[in-house]
Amino acid sequence: MADEADATEQTSQSPLREIVQPFVDAARAPRPLWGNNLQYFIEGFLYFGILNYLVIFCVENIGTNEIHAGWVVTFLAGGITFAQFLMGGLVDRWGTRRGLLLALGLLLIGRVVLASSGTLGLSTEGALSPAFLALLGGIAIILAGYGLYEPASYSIVRQVTTPKTSAMGFAMLYALMNLGGWLLSFLGPARRAIGIGGLYWVFAGMTLVALLVTAVILNRKTMDTAVAEARAARGEADTANTGSQPEAGAGRPRLSLSQSVLKWLREHPMADPRFAFFIFILIPVQTLFAHQYLTLPLYVKRAYEGTWLGANFEVAVNFNPLLIFILVPIVAAATRGTNVYKLMVVGTAIMAAPTFLLAFGPSVPMLAAYIVLMTFGEAIWQPRFLQYVAETAPEDRMGAYLGVARLPWFLTKMITGLYAGWFLMHYVPETGEMNSGAMWFWYGLIAIVTPIGLVLASRWMKQKFRD
Repeated sequence: MADEADATEQTSQSPLREIVQPFVDAARAPRPLWGNNLQYFIEGFLYFGILNYLVIFCVENIGTNEIHAGWVVTFLAGGITFAQFLMGGLVDRWGTRRGLLLALGLLLIGRVVLASSGTLGLSTEGALSPAFLALLGGIAIILAGYGLYEPASYSIVRQVTTPKTSAMGFAMLYALMNLGGWLLSFLGPARRAIGIGGLYWVFAGMTLVALLVTAVILNRKTMDTAVAEARAARGEADTANTGSQPEAGAGRPRLSLSQSVLKWLREHPMADPRFAFFIFILIPVQTLFAHQYLTLPLYVKRAYEGTWLGANFEVAVNFNPLLIFILVPIVAAATRGTNVYKLMVVGTAIMAAPTFLLAFGPSVPMLAAYIVLMTFGEAIWQPRFLQYVAETAPEDRMGAYLGVARLPWFLTKMITGLYAGWFLMHYVPETGEMNSGAMWFWYGLIAIVTPIGLVLASRWMKQKFRD
């Protein structure tokens, strides 16, 4: 009878336990996972910090005009995801730990050069001034670092997590990055005290801290132990390439150049039609991410002009990262064990649908509802997308798959940037009649293509993901 009572009590508490238990499991995760989380949180702060101030830094410290400054930002933001596409596979060759340390080392060098370009008195005269060339050189090194960074970070999560901790591991990484971005809201006093150039030197110093944290916490011994334990829990042979073990394929005969090219084409992630469809169908809904910085700031400033919100548009823009930090772990815990594809459909639908709320015109309640619902949808699908890619990729090609998975984000930035300005000029002009509702209606039609496409392809996609 006592056993039956305990069972009944456990069953009655199961819904709460289903939510709480993933947090308990994550807290017991190995050191490398939390070391990876810590450096990723720091990097989230640094990435958004450099990106948010780059236009002003280019104009005030490098001497560019606003147009060229915008090109520099596009070069950095778009180049990151393109670099991941090109370089992600190198993580598989070199190992995740080595790849992450090399990535942070390149980011450190690049940020030192970037800070130096506008603070060491280099000439700013001419279109290709020494200061501008140093700026581009620093950004190029940063791009090389980012080409390795995210594939390595997400590969580590895949390597050291178990079926119990996988979903929460990916969710926490995504949440902490957004928390780092939200903390930039408090940098105003520091910026006024030391300037953006001074902040960039602080960012370089923090990169060094992230590098040291990674080298100490994610050392070879702890990484190998964590990977072995995780693979044992998953019932897999211990063959992972962590950076201290030989790379996959060591000892195999060398291939000719033509053979290597053909092998690369056959094994490339894009050769998998289901994988290619899966990542490219997400482009329409991902345009809403781009509109967070391409459209939303100027839209709120102009459409709500004369109000407190119009004067403090940063509140609306920066609310999304804070909500993501709060929602992602909770959603991951509540949906653990739920079919990932279903979550992708539901999440993208919830993210896309509230865009139509803004079609009714400027309204604070509608804007608030859009931000909250859009963010909730993002919290459902975005972390699971990266988890799905990592867990369905071949063990020895996780970096390549994760790098390619970021290509649509690069294309999204480029495509959205081509038309966002035109829509703002015509539907939300600085002077004259506004028709912001029409703009958001069109944006909603674009975004809703993703969940519709996922639904239509569900039978095909639910077959074995990789042949």
